[in-house]
Amino acid sequence: MTMDLASPALGAIRRTTAVDTVRARISLAVELGMLAPGQRLPSTDDTARAFEVSEMTVRRAYRALSDEGVVVRRKGHAGGTFIADAPAVGTVGEIDAYRADAAHVHALIDQRAALEAGLAAIAGASASAGEDALARLDTLVDEMRTVPDWTGFRTADAEFHEVLVGMAGVAGAAELHHRISHELYAYFIPYRIDYLRESNEEHARLVDALRSKDAAAASRLAFDHVAELHGSMYVGSPRA
Repeated sequence: MTMDLASPALGAIRRTTAVDTVRARISLAVELGMLAPGQRLPSTDDTARAFEVSEMTVRRAYRALSDEGVVVRRKGHAGGTFIADAPAVGTVGEIDAYRADAAHVHALIDQRAALEAGLAAIAGASASAGEDALARLDTLVDEMRTVPDWTGFRTADAEFHEVLVGMAGVAGAAELHHRISHELYAYFIPYRIDYLRESNEEHARLVDALRSKDAAAASRLAFDHVAELHGSMYVGSPRA
C-alpha cells in the first residue's frame, strides 16, 4: 500500500479573500479570548509579515474590522489599532470558513507531528548534527522569550522548525515539511504571548535533547509539541 503524505488541498478558506482571512483570524482570536479588549494590535507591517500577506491587505482588514466594531483606530503619538473595549461578535462571517475546515486542520497537525518526530529522531541520532545549527536554535529560543507579541514569535518559531528539520539532512522530507507547515499556518490565529512563551520552553527542552544526542527524547518532544495544537489551536478551543 502506498501512502500519500502530500498535504490535502485547502478547504473552505480557499474561497476567502486575503483581506477576509485577516479579518477572520483576528476576529476569531478575539472571540476565543486570545486578543483581549483594549489590546493594541501589532503594526500593519508586522502583521503582514506574520500572516504572509501584503501591508495593504492588513490596512484594508483593519479598516473593515473598525467598521464592524471589532477594533478601534486612534490617531496621535499613542495611537494605533486596538481591540474594542466591547468588541462586536458575529460580524465577521468568514470565521465560518475556518470552522468548516476543522477536520482538515486536525489532519495537517497529525501529518506535521509525525514528520517532525521522525526528523527530530534522525537529527538527534546524527553524529554530523552541527553545533552551528544548535547555536542558532539557542538564539531563536532566547529571542522567543523576549519578543513582545505573536508576530515576532511567529517569525522566530518558523525559523526554529526549519533549522530543526534541516538538521536531519533529508531533503525530500524537508520539502514536504515546508509544504505541510505552510498550509497549516494558513489556519493559525494570534495567540496570547504568555501561552507562546510557555510553549517556547518545549523548544528549549528539544534543543537539550538534540545536544545530548537523545534521539528518542527529541522525537517524543517534537511530536508532543506539534500534536498539542489539536487542543491549543482554534479547532480545540470552545467559543468564548
